[in-house]
Amino acid sequence: MAETIGSEVSSMSDKSAKIFVAGHRGLVGSAIVRKLQEQGFTNLVLRTHAELDLTRQADVESFFAQEKPVYVILAAAKVGGIHANNTYPADFIGVNLQIQTNVIHSAYEHGVKKLLFLGSSCIYPKFAPQPIPESALLTASLEPTNEWYAIAKIAGIKTCQAYRIQHGWDAISGMPTNLYGPNDNFHPENSHVLPALMRRFHEAKVNGAEEVVVWGTGSPLREFLHVDDLADACVFLLDRYSGLEHVNIGSGQEVTIKELAELVKEVVGFEGKLGWDITKPDGTPRKLMDSSKLASLGWTPKVSLRDGLRQTYDWYLKNVCSQ
Repeated sequence: MAETIGSEVSSMSDKSAKIFVAGHRGLVGSAIVRKLQEQGFTNLVLRTHAELDLTRQADVESFFAQEKPVYVILAAAKVGGIHANNTYPADFIGVNLQIQTNVIHSAYEHGVKKLLFLGSSCIYPKFAPQPIPESALLTASLEPTNEWYAIAKIAGIKTCQAYRIQHGWDAISGMPTNLYGPNDNFHPENSHVLPALMRRFHEAKVNGAEEVVVWGTGSPLREFLHVDDLADACVFLLDRYSGLEHVNIGSGQEVTIKELAELVKEVVGFEGKLGWDITKPDGTPRKLMDSSKLASLGWTPKVSLRDGLRQTYDWYLKNVCSQ
């Protein structure tokens, strides 16, 4: 099977084709729904967790038998930061394995034309070469603080590859870098670094605090991609790519956690001091993905970090603070 489909070929020309977006209420899924609607797709199949529990195999089988979607974007997952991964390792490996195994198998069994599985940059070794190429997968040990989630996501990539090899089925995988944007998780303990910083700076501003103390040294380098850019890349890949290897989806830009904290502080308007608790873990020292493969297919990101942070803070003020 060809590694890529050229840009002159489109596999998603039918705007009325039925598309199942699994996890449509989350950060990624909601952005993908917005993007598909923007591009004129009119037949989206969406289910809340209450309506369809993707960890229940029989329920997933029944859903696919009844709905028979043409395309599937698998954005449903249990996600969280270092604290959540350390606290709930059984959930992070078990729930994610159940979701992706059920959805991928049922999609194949019920004639789905193409499936896109979404993973995470944490699939790569802790000390992978930088920028991280797709070929770095499974070459060394993972970052211990999120290995349970990472192993589940690696299994998802390999499941898609196995169905492609054994059945000739068009299942592809995309690996996003660190994401942010509307519908992010701003939970005080179980959120990722960027929304956690935004919430802490906002609450410090509102409460008139003199200082915000952030975990670690501030030295780790991180890459961030606005979720609207990710959604655009997902629709692009579903339309234009068909290959065995997963594809990195990143911005190609990196900042230190210190630079990020200062930028969030500025966007939020917190005027106090910024301190660092160096007794807390830093996590992976650097994590920049090599997204040249995606760029060679003809896709590039459009949202700058500063603009994206402003937009995200506006969303936070309207949707989280107002509740």
